[in-house]
Amino acid sequence: MGGAAVRARRSVKRLPLDHMHCISSVTPSRSMPYVAACSPGMTKAGGTFPGGRWLQLSWMLTGGRMQVVSELAGRMPRTAEDLQRLLPGVGRYTAGAIASISFGQATGVVDGNVIRVLCRLRCIGADTSSLAVIDCLWDMANTLVDRSRPGDFNQALMELGATVCTPKSPLCRECPVKEHCHAWRRVEKELASASQKLFGKTTLVPDVEDCGPGGCPLCLPAAEPWDSSLGVTNFPRKAAKKQPRVEWTATCVLERRGRLGAPEYLIVQRPSSGLLAGLWEFPSLPLAPGLQEEQQKEVLADHLRAWTRQPVQTQSLCFIGEVVHIFSHIHQTYVVYSLCLDGDVALDAASSPSRWVTEEEFRASAVSTAMKKVLKARETQRGAQSGHAKGSKRKRESKLGAAGSTPTGMQLSLRAFLRAQPPP
Repeated sequence: MGGAAVRARRSVKRLPLDHMHCISSVTPSRSMPYVAACSPGMTKAGGTFPGGRWLQLSWMLTGGRMQVVSELAGRMPRTAEDLQRLLPGVGRYTAGAIASISFGQATGVVDGNVIRVLCRLRCIGADTSSLAVIDCLWDMANTLVDRSRPGDFNQALMELGATVCTPKSPLCRECPVKEHCHAWRRVEKELASASQKLFGKTTLVPDVEDCGPGGCPLCLPAAEPWDSSLGVTNFPRKAAKKQPRVEWTATCVLERRGRLGAPEYLIVQRPSSGLLAGLWEFPSLPLAPGLQEEQQKEVLADHLRAWTRQPVQTQSLCFIGEVVHIFSHIHQTYVVYSLCLDGDVALDAASSPSRWVTEEEFRASAVSTAMKKVLKARETQRGAQSGHAKGSKRKRESKLGAAGSTPTGMQLSLRAFLRAQPPP
């Protein structure tokens, strides 16, 4: 158990349910009201990122700092409402955490750990992503937060969910608020009922939560009733995952011979919003379902003409293969082609940002895992082509050698050895 949860357990002693005090003794970190000035040239963060989300967060952080300096005279907003309204990328949870921990505002926070704790406390079994449940949880968090030490309360509540009220195998007997937990009460009632049945008593024990007839927007759905084997882990319930949608994208590894002889690849930057925002990739475009290979080549060739400003023949596109990458909500298949260009190519400056990079520069750029898979497929193809060419050369040499060879077991005389071979 974490230190904050231990201190919370020691400090909580049968407190009223309508004001749950779960407070750690950690002193909140007080942020300075003024923010240090940012470099004016710092407009976007570079470097290698494991995914578009991290790059987007980095941009938001930098943009927020600059906005505080340039538009708010270096003074950070001090309330959750102002933080969410004035700073880009600051959502409800982030705003609540900053306002309560740094500035002492009595406002709650709701993250995954808090959702789990509150759902078990109140036996909330409905889908936690539904608007009704989200609003209910935020109302509870704002009601329960300790007015004198909101930052400590929120940190302790999150720590409680992370260390005690865990998703699996929660430490219910060590929980400082188990007396107030409706899910725990229900487990205890079921154990008592089982004991009574064991001794021949048939007294029915009513459910802790009985909303009566009708569909309650917060209770367990009728199709998924209480499962005694799960205990308190009946809560929270998550909606069934949606199947990821299927998408197809044509991608071309466009390359040229660099100054030192090594191949260079054209990469372009994605839009600043949406999937993989701001990352670099090989020239790509979505494919309509049902296109045949020749049709795919035609739309891809048209797309490449816009970049290179020169004719691109479909027959010059070499099919590499298909690369599958699974995002959380998308099953993406990249239909990968390669195209080698001769000489220098002037790129269209009116299009999105683009540049030629070596393999080393590509790997150091902010590219997605999917694009790394695409490059690996291209390198595999190049290796196979190189091996095939070497094999053909060895075959030809072997045939030539066999044509002018000496029968086995015969040794040439010195005269025959020195005599020039007649032309074939």
